[in-house]
Amino acid sequence: MGSTLVFASILAATAPLAVMALAVPLALAVRDPRRLWPLQHALMGLAVLAAVASLVLHGLGSGPSAAVVPGLRADLGAAWIALLVQGLGSVIAAFSARYLAGEPGQPRYAAALAAVLAGVHALLLADHWAVLIGAWVLVGAALQRLLCFYPERPFARLAAHKKWLADRLADALLLGAAWLSWQAVGSGSLSALLAHVQTHGAGPALQAAAVLLVLAVIVRTALLPLHGWLIQVMEAPTPVSALLHAGVVNLGGYVLIRFAPLLDVAAPARTLLVVFGTASAVLAGLVMLTRVSIKLRLAWSTLAQMGFMLLECGLGLYTMAMLHLIGHSIYKAHAFLAAGEAVRAARARDRRNPHPPAPASLWTAPAIAAAVVGTVVAGVESVAPGNGWPWWWSGVLAIAWAPLLWRPPSASGTVDAAWTVRGAALIASLTALALAGHALPLGTVDVPHDGAGPWVLGALAGLYAVTAALQHPAWAARLEALRRASYAGFYLDEAYTRAALRLWPARLHHPA
Repeated sequence: MGSTLVFASILAATAPLAVMALAVPLALAVRDPRRLWPLQHALMGLAVLAAVASLVLHGLGSGPSAAVVPGLRADLGAAWIALLVQGLGSVIAAFSARYLAGEPGQPRYAAALAAVLAGVHALLLADHWAVLIGAWVLVGAALQRLLCFYPERPFARLAAHKKWLADRLADALLLGAAWLSWQAVGSGSLSALLAHVQTHGAGPALQAAAVLLVLAVIVRTALLPLHGWLIQVMEAPTPVSALLHAGVVNLGGYVLIRFAPLLDVAAPARTLLVVFGTASAVLAGLVMLTRVSIKLRLAWSTLAQMGFMLLECGLGLYTMAMLHLIGHSIYKAHAFLAAGEAVRAARARDRRNPHPPAPASLWTAPAIAAAVVGTVVAGVESVAPGNGWPWWWSGVLAIAWAPLLWRPPSASGTVDAAWTVRGAALIASLTALALAGHALPLGTVDVPHDGAGPWVLGALAGLYAVTAALQHPAWAARLEALRRASYAGFYLDEAYTRAALRLWPARLHHPA
């Protein structure tokens, strides 16, 4: 890379962080919303342009990553996520200007939003334990102000309090991981840590550091059983829910991808990711099926998706995790910002499909989906070897996409073959799209861990079987106890809430 290109890359990589940091004091200084939001939109747009330039310039570079300043380092993965986060942040800011029209406190809201984005950019560039931990603390502190934007709402204060306790636990775990890593490597540099791992492997200290890092990510991403605050942020303004579910909570997945070389040689840490990720995906998926509120369904969906994303990292499928992170962020931002339209769409879907799916389609769908996915993967592999994934992951995707083949029975009691063909075509398109996504320069390297793959496939097949059984009243009646427990979230959050308030009491009612 020439010196000019290096300088341009450094400038573009740090510009979003600098612009969002500047937006914080400006938001507090400009009190008039008529001037505040146009200024914020202009700064957001400038940061988006810088993120685009950073991604383009990194694509022109010869190396996978480049030092920016001491403690900061930019790479392709960070450039992709920086553009994603800044783009979503700009959309959320535009939505917030309309959503909060006439509300007092808009300057502190805009300042907190900019601070969250600045913290995220700092975390994406972090190349030192101190920067990583400090950036994550900043994101949590700024988000706390957004969650309590309506301080008179006790459930919003409860969610913020529970998140604050979870964040402090995650901070302690990260500090422990940093200390162990520093002792083993002799430096707080993350690049030095990963280079040490690739050269010397991971001794007991780094194995323990990897476990603490994984536990910190599990806590930060609100996996079971510390998930309640993520569900209860519905009391915050809608754009805050979109910011949290579409952006902030996904950071754990990026951090795991950043530490992929360490995870690849730390079997205990990977096992934790697989166990917690699978449990959260399965249990949250069951809870989501029992909820009526669209927003609560979306919240439980985020929890299930976070479990699935961490599971992908535990299995060594980092490219899939990165694609999942990007796709989930865009989808969830749209879902929350268009929640009213989502309600109307759900009602229209229920009116179109008033009858349960035909039993034959429930049980033949996984086999058909598996055949379609396997055929597409084999076809692509024959043309471009090396672009596929392990066989067990094809099975996981087939199970995930099988509901696309569920169809209501026809008048004769059979399933319309044309609908099945259309569903199979959609699954084939999704498979091809996922394979194409693996060809993107995302800066990830997959290292599949085949030992846990079949176990995960079996767990998700069990989830599918329960989901299919719940589609028919006669079968669902036999699972009534499970349905009741699912509706209650398996009573996990109640236990955590009582423990949190006993450990650290909080005033949940705003003083008048």
